[in-house]
Amino acid sequence: MDALEICYTSAGELAPLIKSKEISPVEIIDAHLARIEATEPALNSFITLLADESRAAARQVEQDIQRGNYRGPLHGIPVALKDLYNTGGVRTTSGSRLFDNFIPEEDCTVAARFRDAGAILLGKLNMHQFAYGPTGENPDYGHMHNPWDPERISGGSSGGSGSATAAGQ
Repeated sequence: MDALEICYTSAGELAPLIKSKEISPVEIIDAHLARIEATEPALNSFITLLADESRAAARQVEQDIQRGNYRGPLHGIPVALKDLYNTGGVRTTSGSRLFDNFIPEEDCTVAARFRDAGAILLGKLNMHQFAYGPTGENPDYGHMHNPWDPERISGGSSGGSGSATAAGQ
């Protein structure tokens, strides 16, 4: 499976490959980071990218699985969260420069459950400020773009999520 194919393979398809050690979490994260590098900043999907952290997490997940400590179908799967969700130790802006330096002390429930399941956080996704608007236009962090027509916005308050998913980031 080549890197681009990995990026467009569903979590449901990757999970058994990770469990059986047919594909490495490191290989998956490297494929996604390469895809992000190839498509950013043109799409502007991410506010915060955790390249080093996600690589380190992937190495740890790989070691855990090699030792027989497989946690389930999200173990080793890359995720990115809308920048509205608090992530302990990782900047959470809610799409506004007002919170440019806000680093929550703990995860929200969604982030905690992803981490507990062994998912790997790639970063925080761009969004309409405070999730209060339908366009995906953000005056502080820039507009999110449609990967199939970058002259257009991706739409929705979750514009970064939409463009990242469509682009295989």
